[in-house]
Amino acid sequence: MLIGVTPHKATQKETALVNPKADGAFIFETSTALFENDVLKLSLKKPVLVEFWAPWCGPCKQLMPVLEQLVGARQGKVAMAKVNIDESPELAQAFRVQSVPMVVALYKGQPVTGFAGVRPPKEIDHLIEQLIAMHHQDQPEALDIPVALKEAALMLDAGDLASAQNLYAAILSQDGLQVEAYVGMVRVMIAAGDIEQAEGMITGAPEQIAGNAKFAAAKTALDLAKNTSNAGDLSILEQKMTAHPDDLHIRFAYAESCFAHGDKDKAVDALIAIIHADRAWENDKAKTLLLKYFESWGFADPASVTGRKKLSRVLFS
Repeated sequence: MLIGVTPHKATQKETALVNPKADGAFIFETSTALFENDVLKLSLKKPVLVEFWAPWCGPCKQLMPVLEQLVGARQGKVAMAKVNIDESPELAQAFRVQSVPMVVALYKGQPVTGFAGVRPPKEIDHLIEQLIAMHHQDQPEALDIPVALKEAALMLDAGDLASAQNLYAAILSQDGLQVEAYVGMVRVMIAAGDIEQAEGMITGAPEQIAGNAKFAAAKTALDLAKNTSNAGDLSILEQKMTAHPDDLHIRFAYAESCFAHGDKDKAVDALIAIIHADRAWENDKAKTLLLKYFESWGFADPASVTGRKKLSRVLFS
């Protein structure tokens, strides 16, 4: 409890009150039992005007519709909670309510301003605008998502995995269903060798993301990473390939090692060389792997574009 209000067991009437957490309402009644969940927790996300009132109070009946109209016009940028002091005297005591109506503005769980009695609508409107401005100042600056995605992709390509991960995470905190950012996070995990975490993101992806073609490409990349996790030493395979240039199995292993080390062009060239030497080698094994590489990189990736041209020349020459 943030302000020292001790909750009591909710009555049936109290539990029937509107819960803004449940239905998204931003003008609602509350009580001592529900105040922490209804108001204090909500005030961590936005300013909340709390009006203390009583059924027998004439000025309260004047002020309440004005507050409701002004708060309602903000469409959720600020909320309003109504406390009947006859039903919740503990709250009135906690906020030192001497007379009604009394309005207290809460933000981040603490009172920040307020007033007693009836005030002109313009004055209340100005107070609400100040609260909204204060809230906006607390918010991190919104990312330009297209720009941020390009920056994160460049970081990933450059091997700056920590920076790429942080930027992708920031994008997802702003838009949790941003496909490119989600896929980017998967690729960061793969590049970092954290196959288990990447697999967790793949299996736990929301439906809106899982049905996207870019997600399918990331899934293929993960499958390839799992299959090439035991790829041979690149320098040793280069020596073997030089000594045995016609051994297609060595060349295939070399292509897998190049892929595992992020050398796309050499991986493509090694597989193209196999296809050129024996187009149907081991049931199109080289061609099948090459197409998976293209899918995992994305068909617009420069290595995929160049590789597909090379493949076409070999197949149709």
